[in-house]
Amino acid sequence: MTKTLKGIAASDGIAVAPAYLLVEPDLSFSKTSVNDVDAEVERFQKAVKESIAEVEQIRDTAKKSLGADEAQVFEAHLMFFNDPEFTGAIEQEIKKQKVNGESALDQTAQKFISIFEGMTDNAYMQERAADVRDVSKRLMAHLLGVSLPNPALIDHEVIIVAHDLTPSDTAQLNKKYVKGFITDLGGRTAHSAIMARSLELPAVVGTAEITKSVKNGETVVVDGLNGKAVVAPEKDEISKFTQMGADFAKQKAEWKKLRDQPSVTKDGKHYTIAANIGTPDDMTGVRENGAEAVGLYRTEFLYMNSAELPTEDDQFKAYKAVIEGMNGKQVVIRTMDIGGDKHLPYLPLPEEMNPFLGYRAIRISLKQQDIFRTQLRALLRASAYGKLGIMFPMIGTLNEFRQAKKIYEEEKAKLLKKGTKIGQDIQVGMMIEVPAAAILADQFAKEVDFFSIGTNDLIQYTMAADRGNEHVSYLYQPYNPSVLRLVKHTIDAAHQNGIWCGMCGEAAGDSVMFPLLLGMGLDEYSMSATSILRIRSQMKKIDTNDFKDLVDQAINVSETNEDNAKLVSDFMAKHTK
Repeated sequence: MTKTLKGIAASDGIAVAPAYLLVEPDLSFSKTSVNDVDAEVERFQKAVKESIAEVEQIRDTAKKSLGADEAQVFEAHLMFFNDPEFTGAIEQEIKKQKVNGESALDQTAQKFISIFEGMTDNAYMQERAADVRDVSKRLMAHLLGVSLPNPALIDHEVIIVAHDLTPSDTAQLNKKYVKGFITDLGGRTAHSAIMARSLELPAVVGTAEITKSVKNGETVVVDGLNGKAVVAPEKDEISKFTQMGADFAKQKAEWKKLRDQPSVTKDGKHYTIAANIGTPDDMTGVRENGAEAVGLYRTEFLYMNSAELPTEDDQFKAYKAVIEGMNGKQVVIRTMDIGGDKHLPYLPLPEEMNPFLGYRAIRISLKQQDIFRTQLRALLRASAYGKLGIMFPMIGTLNEFRQAKKIYEEEKAKLLKKGTKIGQDIQVGMMIEVPAAAILADQFAKEVDFFSIGTNDLIQYTMAADRGNEHVSYLYQPYNPSVLRLVKHTIDAAHQNGIWCGMCGEAAGDSVMFPLLLGMGLDEYSMSATSILRIRSQMKKIDTNDFKDLVDQAINVSETNEDNAKLVSDFMAKHTK
């Protein structure tokens, strides 16, 4: 019997294929006493070595198929395997209790999981519980001599169905056979959803019950455009969805033709569509999708990919590679945005009740100026090779920006005094992601060269809802009138003071948000490279003269996020035929 489940559209596309349930092996065990504890410790250490080798292989596969950014989570898993506080505690449990490795592992893992899950005011640390589960499951499998599910071995077309997809699972997906996935849990910001978008696989997450509703091999539909999963569809539904999938693939092929075309509206206005990147490796996607700039280079990945603080020369080379690679097009590089949910093992940060509201980003840079000054020197040196914009994250007060700019000017003066070649047209701007900064945008605009609106944080701070918490994910509302008012005020303040305003949050590539942003006159739209051609195509259908009243209605008449989603949908249907 056909059943339709509603979930969250995590990655665009439509696919129809047999379900492949990721079924966990039986990891049950009996607690037994051991006489030779040394031999048991050695058996456990062997399982650790085997697990490390396995995760390293998965990480390397992920780097090739997804890029270094998405492979980062496996570095976290390797840290647990190499953490003496974790593995050492298990060995001590074997010796102290004289029990088998399976029992010691289970007891220790449960303690760690309880500790992390108990940190209810620290979302980042709570998420570490999932890492402990993933690591422990792998260790347990090796101790028991059984194999975990390996999606990399799939040899026919399938749609993955799982309670939740771990990063380890997702990294092994072979696009030749895996056509999409559906999960019980998750949101748009989950690791699996981000990886799905990188792989361009349709995905629906958060269905709550897909694993209970489908049998292995049963036909399923994943509708990543509308956030639906259909189990056991009728023949006519299969035909309908198959056609929809073919139409979407055809549409993507059409979008590819726009790669080298300018981003121009129907009435001839040009705007910049840029790409968000994390490392120089991402430049392939930037070029393939015809980005007109890099609107956000997240430099924290340079720090997260290293076992220690990256040197000035290491950073210089990474920045230079991207700036040169853009051939004169602007590259906006964000200074280190560590903290919140991004931590460095070699840079201890204080334990905080709420790290998203704590010691992070520019707040760290202003306090630990040696790190900040090193990065600024590398950026200044790299500026000689193209067009550079530098922006500071998490600015909340005028004084913070002024302090950061003063340090920048000091390092610039030192380099010039040494005769170092520096670019002549460097722009220094800031992220607008703190509501206080958005409200005071008219004052900031007098002192900066540009704004870049970071909607991911601006929305979560405006709505007081952690965007990584699935229980409040419904409050991630980019079209909420309160958010739109802050965005419009920021754009207006920029233009009134003769500076440009961009957006580098996920909303810049959102099909509903985009027409509103065009109506507000946003200058630059920076997004995932895979969204660029879709948005460029949408831009060509829009006559900005038709949108004069749309924004006014969205921020002054509409009452809810849903009202505005319908408003834009209806408007686009009427004006872009």
